[in-house]
Amino acid sequence: MAAVEDAVLVAGGMGSRMLPASAAIAKEALPLVDIPALSHLAREAVAAGAKRIHIITSPNKDLSQLLKDNSWLHDTRPDLSAELLSPFNDIEVLVHVQEIPKGFGDALSCALHAIDGPFMVLLGDNILLDSFNSTSNYIPSSASKKLVEAYLRTGLPCVGLAAVDDPENYGVVSMNGELVKEIIEKPVREDAPSNLVLCGRYVFTSDTSKLLSLYDYEQYGELQSIAIQQHWMQNEGLVGVELKGFQWYDSGAPLPWLKGQIDYALRRGDMSDELRSWLTDRLQR
Repeated sequence: MAAVEDAVLVAGGMGSRMLPASAAIAKEALPLVDIPALSHLAREAVAAGAKRIHIITSPNKDLSQLLKDNSWLHDTRPDLSAELLSPFNDIEVLVHVQEIPKGFGDALSCALHAIDGPFMVLLGDNILLDSFNSTSNYIPSSASKKLVEAYLRTGLPCVGLAAVDDPENYGVVSMNGELVKEIIEKPVREDAPSNLVLCGRYVFTSDTSKLLSLYDYEQYGELQSIAIQQHWMQNEGLVGVELKGFQWYDSGAPLPWLKGQIDYALRRGDMSDELRSWLTDRLQR
C-alpha cells in the first residue's frame, strides 16, 4: 500500500461571509483564540505522516506571514511550542494558485501535477480537534491520521464524517457498514438519510486526476468533487470514517466562528476557569 505523504490544504476563495475581516487577513489565517486555523491544519497533516504540504490559494491572498520562519520569537516566548511559532518549518511546502474560484475539485487539480500517489485533503476553514491543550503543550488533531489509517487498512479513498444536529446544511451520507452509499447535498431535514455529514477531511487516491478530467467542471460545476466520490461509491468503494469525540470549528462565517472561539477557550485548561467565571457573571447582568 502506497504511503500517504502529501497533504492538500484548500485555502482558496474570497471568504466573502467573513468580510470585512477577510479583506485584511485570509480567513484560514484567522486565529482560533491564539492559533491560526491553517497552523492547526498543518500540524494535523504532519502528525498524520505528511512529508509535503500543498496549499491551494487565490491570487490576492497573502499567506507569507503564516508560512515564514518565526523561530526567533521563541526567545521572547519560550513557553510556546516551537511548532506553533513556525508550523511549516519541518515540512516541504508548495503553494498553488487557483486563478478562478471554480470549486473544490478544480482547486485540487491545481496541485495534482506535483502529487504522485494518495493524498490527504484538509479544507482550510474547517478545524477538527480532539485535544485542547495550551499553546505550551500543543497536541495536534488526529483527524487526518484516522483517515490515513483507514486508507492503509482498506486501500480505498476515505471521507471524514461528523454527526450534526442540522444535516440540512451539509452534504449528508447514507452508509452500508463502513462504506458510503450516497451523498445528498443539503437535503430537507426530514429527508436526510442520517445525521452524518462530510466535514472537510479526505484521503483521495491516485486516480483523482483522471477522474477530475472525466467528471469535468464544465459538466458538473462545483459538484465535480461529489461526482468523483459517487464514482468511487459505484465502483471500488468509498470509506466513511466517523470522527467521534472531535469538536468541529468553522471559520467560514462570523457566528459559527464566534461560537467556536468560546467553546475552544472553555475547553482549554489555561483559560477555561477565568472565562467561565466571566461568562457566568456577564450573562446574569
